[in-house]
Amino acid sequence: MTALKPAANLQTGIGRESGLSLQKQRQKAAFWFLAPMLIALFCVAAWPLLRTVWFSLTDTSLNNLYGGKWIGFDNYLRVQTLSNGTVRYRGTLVDPAWWNAVWNTVRFSVVSVVCETVLGLIVALVLNAEFKGRGFVRAAILIPWAIPTIVSAKMWAWMLNDQYGILNDMALNLGLISSKIAWTANSDTAMYAVLMVDIWKTTPFMALLCLAGLQMVPRDIYEAAKIDGINPVKVFFKITLPLIRPALMVAVIFRMLDALRIFDLIYVLTPNSASTKTMSVISRENLIEFDKFAYGSAQSTLLFAILAIFVSLYIWLGKVDLSGEGGK
Repeated sequence: MTALKPAANLQTGIGRESGLSLQKQRQKAAFWFLAPMLIALFCVAAWPLLRTVWFSLTDTSLNNLYGGKWIGFDNYLRVQTLSNGTVRYRGTLVDPAWWNAVWNTVRFSVVSVVCETVLGLIVALVLNAEFKGRGFVRAAILIPWAIPTIVSAKMWAWMLNDQYGILNDMALNLGLISSKIAWTANSDTAMYAVLMVDIWKTTPFMALLCLAGLQMVPRDIYEAAKIDGINPVKVFFKITLPLIRPALMVAVIFRMLDALRIFDLIYVLTPNSASTKTMSVISRENLIEFDKFAYGSAQSTLLFAILAIFVSLYIWLGKVDLSGEGGK
């Protein structure tokens, strides 16, 4: 028995070395498989971002992208002292138009994501139930999301038109309004129009993600709750909602990222409207239309910083698990 112990220990050591060697081989193989993707991400995402940050610290113009001079943080905040002693502040951080765009973006993002999450969850619960023709309904509900944003925005722009739009005509015939409304041209209704179109288009996306989470919930739990006679509302809040919370949190963060950088829908539906202008829209205006390339780069950099801070806080405060291990 004593002679067998060294042999057993030797065999165990060889097994450990073999396991470590296999693990190293897997890590090396994974690195080589990921290398092309990492290179592509650097080329299409990291490098343009770094260039944008650099441009924001210079006086680069659109006509001379490589001749800009270093000016530091003047595009963000610049203090000017006039000859009479008056101190004036310039830059994005004190620009009322920029902060108006920030407020519009935050308001749009919060309202749209909340509505889309609630409606998407309701649609997902309906689609998760057993009924005849469920497959067809699941496919049909995705049509608004499948339509390109530019196409749907243009379609809704015609429907919302105050002269020949079908929505005004229907509302007049039903007696809901007394006169035609310029939904996208009026500053009081422009944001509501944009929200309506975005909720119509993106609710199917949230429903799809919520449905994926519902499909992972074991049916046995619902059968046991039904046998025990538990109220369906209580089942939803005590069983369904906690179990799909991880999927729901990930769905919300993905949708919020899209909402915070919304551009195309706003640009098509309400161009040049101060009541709906978002951070992406005002950055594009300064970059291209106003020939303030460095100033627009500073706004784009701030947009990225706001997104990064929001995502970090959301993951930290919401304890979102992005590892896919499910808390193992």
